[in-house]
Amino acid sequence: MSRLTTIRCLTVLAALGLSSLAASAQVEAVAEHDGRWSEEIWTSAKSGDTDQLDAMLRELHERESTPLAVGIAGDIQLYNMNIAKREADREARTAEAHAELGERLSEALDDPAGFKLGEALVLTMELIELHGGPLAASDLMADPLVSEAVNRADAAAKQAEAAGQWLKASELFYRLHVLFDVDKRYQGDIDRLGRRLSMIRLYAPEHYWSLRNARRLEAGESELPPYNAMGDSYEEKLKGLDKWVIIQSVGIAGTRHVDGQALRQMIAAGIDGVETMATTSELAQTFTGLQDSMATQAFLTNLHSIREKWQQPETGLSQRDLSRLMDDITDLSTQTVGIPKEAVLHEFGNGAMTVLDDYSTIIWPDQVRRFERNTRGEFIGIGVSIQHDELMQIKVVTPLEGTPAQRAGVRSDDVIVSVDGQSTAGFTLDQAVDVITGPKNTKVTIGFEREEDGETVVKDITIVRAAIKLRSVKGWKRTGASEEDWNWFVDPDSGIGYVRLSQFTASTARDLSNAIDEMTEQGLNGLVLDLRFNPGGLLDQAVDVVGEFVPSGVVVTTENADGVLTATERIRHGSGRLGDIPVAILVNPGSASASEIVAGALQDYAERGQLDAIVIGQRSFGKGSVQNAWPLQTKARAMLKVTTQYYRLPNGRLIHRRPGLTEWGIEPDLVVDMLPSQNQEAISLRREADVQPLDENGQIIVSDEPKANPDDLLTKGIDLQLETAVVLLKCRAAGLQEARAVGDVESGSS
Repeated sequence: MSRLTTIRCLTVLAALGLSSLAASAQVEAVAEHDGRWSEEIWTSAKSGDTDQLDAMLRELHERESTPLAVGIAGDIQLYNMNIAKREADREARTAEAHAELGERLSEALDDPAGFKLGEALVLTMELIELHGGPLAASDLMADPLVSEAVNRADAAAKQAEAAGQWLKASELFYRLHVLFDVDKRYQGDIDRLGRRLSMIRLYAPEHYWSLRNARRLEAGESELPPYNAMGDSYEEKLKGLDKWVIIQSVGIAGTRHVDGQALRQMIAAGIDGVETMATTSELAQTFTGLQDSMATQAFLTNLHSIREKWQQPETGLSQRDLSRLMDDITDLSTQTVGIPKEAVLHEFGNGAMTVLDDYSTIIWPDQVRRFERNTRGEFIGIGVSIQHDELMQIKVVTPLEGTPAQRAGVRSDDVIVSVDGQSTAGFTLDQAVDVITGPKNTKVTIGFEREEDGETVVKDITIVRAAIKLRSVKGWKRTGASEEDWNWFVDPDSGIGYVRLSQFTASTARDLSNAIDEMTEQGLNGLVLDLRFNPGGLLDQAVDVVGEFVPSGVVVTTENADGVLTATERIRHGSGRLGDIPVAILVNPGSASASEIVAGALQDYAERGQLDAIVIGQRSFGKGSVQNAWPLQTKARAMLKVTTQYYRLPNGRLIHRRPGLTEWGIEPDLVVDMLPSQNQEAISLRREADVQPLDENGQIIVSDEPKANPDDLLTKGIDLQLETAVVLLKCRAAGLQEARAVGDVESGSS
């Protein structure tokens, strides 16, 4: 109840014949009751007691006799309806999916390509999600249809791999891996096949295209556009690669990785990587020496001898030892199968890193720009967001506001048909990005195809590349052409703000601070901090974001594999200005790394009573490790990324999902799940609503087609995690306002 509402209540009660003192006492009693009710609802949610929470919300809705109940009754009614709809949809879809699973298994008997088995696994994954997620997989194994799907897919995947049907095997193993994500029983299978397919993609890209195209035709899909070799040469990608990239990488990773992997394990895995290369028959068309079976056998036999030699237990290995090893392997290749040393070194390096964790890797010369773009929050390019359309053409989703592409007249739905005169037909998205981006202040000519007055026209536009900033702080609704034009309130009447952090880049904390300034000026009473699908980013930005809620204190500590504290990250100059405002933090399995640190730290400070916050959603990804990146001192521009430490939150929790653990990541205070169909619809709607089509003058292009409306996420029950957060924040904020209003009236009366 606001102060104005309280004064109005006093006036009404006085008109009914009550004295101002009695009226004031009556209002205070109502306000105190509402405040207590609001507190209990918030407490129930934070404890994760969904039964008590639902009961309290139902009772509050039924009362409709106090300002709190009246103000939120409609929201609660819609929320309860959407929860009931979710459960009805869950039940109906579970029955449908189970019936469809039986049909697919029956159809799979006449489908040697394995597509029906793949569809059966997709349905099994959906049943698991409907049943409660990956941890429920073991419970569903008792279902005869689920068990049959898994057993038949397992056998088919192994048969496909034995027959060299890499794509079929990879598809089936990947889906099995998702099903058994908790125990990781298929991790080795997908890693092995992934490495083999990556080699084919790099060294025999046209053959890889043929494999994909044949697989699509088997599935009854349209043929891919013809293969395009532009920017797809392995010689160019590996140019300048020498043995010192490997020597430094193995030396650093073998001694500094958090789990202390031995150098000799890495060497054995590196040799395995080279062996996999030599036994991938598809590479023989590129490395013709592999067509000679005797030469190939000689290579493999001697490679085995080298492995045996370097596995002998000795003292530490020096750079000279590693240099001699690289020479032995590359010389052997030259003398037998003739695979270029750059390729041998590349696969040795990739193989060596497999004994570490998923986040430790060599960043090869062709990957460095992409890595820097992802971590710095800016890249050098023209400023377009692109995707494949239904014909696999490179289509502009939108030009970014204020970028060279937007100023040059690039528009949403333009199809990029050429780059510097070379056709983009058959391009992968990575190929497109690689050829469109480039050094700052250089020119690139883009050929665009678009519809104008019912005709298809092609335009060539020369654009000067520039630094493109990627904004990571987004609000509820776009209000203008600029990436900074947002309506920050999901519920303006109640003062409930909404901020979505898509990642943590160099400008995240500053941009968030600006958004908070705007919201505060407009009357911020509660905040949704949406960290779903946020993969992480820069730690210093995560620390500064926490500093907006907590003025000082530890955000995270780091430790080595033995649990020894190695570093502490503290809030140095936190404003803490959101400390008195109720906050709902949204997380899901797509929340990782820095987003988990922010959510976990805020959850810990809320547990200590230093913050009024609740975490809502589903358990986060579990990536709580520190990666250090080293530039390698070589002719080729390459880097090494190695996991060196683990994170712990202020209250001592370990975030990282280490092998064998059944608990990881950030467990929400209040678990709210969403059906697979709801997740898909929410992602699609949010993506479409964020796009503002612009013309060359930076003006929004007006269209007769209806624009996606984020409000549908709430009103249509699509995003129940967000809806839960808004309902709870409205209850909490109203209760706090009641208490403040009574205090204001009491101060005025005295």
